[in-house]
Amino acid sequence: MKRITLLALTSLMILEQAYAQTKQSVKSRKTKTMIETENKGHYTFQLSDKVTRQTVTYQNRYGISISADLYLPKNRGSEPLAALAISGPFGAVKEQSSGRYAQAMAERGFAALAFDPSYTGESSGEPRHVASPDINTEDFSAAVDFLGLQPSVDRNRIGIIGICGYAGMALNAVAVDKRVKAVATTSMYDMSRVMAKGYFDKLTSEERTKTLEQMSQQRWVDAEKGTPAPSTNNLPEKLQGNEPQFVVDYFNYYKTPRGFHPNSINSNGAWAATSPLSFMNMPLLTYIKEISPRPVLLIAGEKAHSRYFSEDAYKAAAEPKELLIIPNANHVDLYDQTNLIPFDKLTLFFNEYLKAGKSSPKEKAAAYGTANRE
Repeated sequence: MKRITLLALTSLMILEQAYAQTKQSVKSRKTKTMIETENKGHYTFQLSDKVTRQTVTYQNRYGISISADLYLPKNRGSEPLAALAISGPFGAVKEQSSGRYAQAMAERGFAALAFDPSYTGESSGEPRHVASPDINTEDFSAAVDFLGLQPSVDRNRIGIIGICGYAGMALNAVAVDKRVKAVATTSMYDMSRVMAKGYFDKLTSEERTKTLEQMSQQRWVDAEKGTPAPSTNNLPEKLQGNEPQFVVDYFNYYKTPRGFHPNSINSNGAWAATSPLSFMNMPLLTYIKEISPRPVLLIAGEKAHSRYFSEDAYKAAAEPKELLIIPNANHVDLYDQTNLIPFDKLTLFFNEYLKAGKSSPKEKAAAYGTANRE
């Protein structure tokens, strides 16, 4: 694969959807309140008649108000449910992929919370469109806080699903938050790795230094103006026909009715140009082994350009762990293609590991038989 420098990665969107942004429009410069009012109720999928959806807010440990949708099965009975906290992709909002996942899992009997990460979507945080390996990891734990206080949820049966760029933050959260009993990821990106080292770790030390020098100088410009500058090299308004296939895939999701949402940075905005700074020296998966003995399920498309992130995370994780490769699927297919997203597998996985009772994770692993399976 052609070398892609970190400078390109960071300017193209603090990456993950590297290229999946648009030039900042007049609408993206409206106040947050106006945007929320204007786009309220717009989802990229139809609400299922098998679930209820309630918009909720709660605060994370940094005092940021998180906006989320809580999905519950309509015919849930009186017993508390196993629950899932879900977020991603990087630069997306809860009305896109994470909401689709939450609804599908609620249809299968879970309480499922899809949330907008700090500084994005309908969640608070200023300045807008900033990402942080620490704060976005905290966002998952704050979702666990919220779920554990709900009368409809069994707080001893909570799991996490991280999609794309937020998959790395999901794994990081589970490593430190021992309340979470199981974690699954789809189309995973390790944002800290790709920002620090480039795709396939091709970034040279000279290129890394140059990128950091440019972003460091940009901080003075931002400080003088009082607001962070957005990145400038975003997804084009029209494809020219010479783009890499994964750019085409991102475009076909974020810039078409299939996945477009006005609140999504990847559809209608730009990340702050200096957002990569904190990711570049804070490796997210340093403590991935500490997820064990709780289970990890890593799902990736066979044809995904990002597949190697899941494969390497699988190698680094301790048992019980499983790597599931979806035949013929690309990275973006696992955002919304319900014929390819393995919801039945996710249901089996979480039903097993979030099972009511007192069996240990190691006993559950033995029963499920997933350790070492690829």
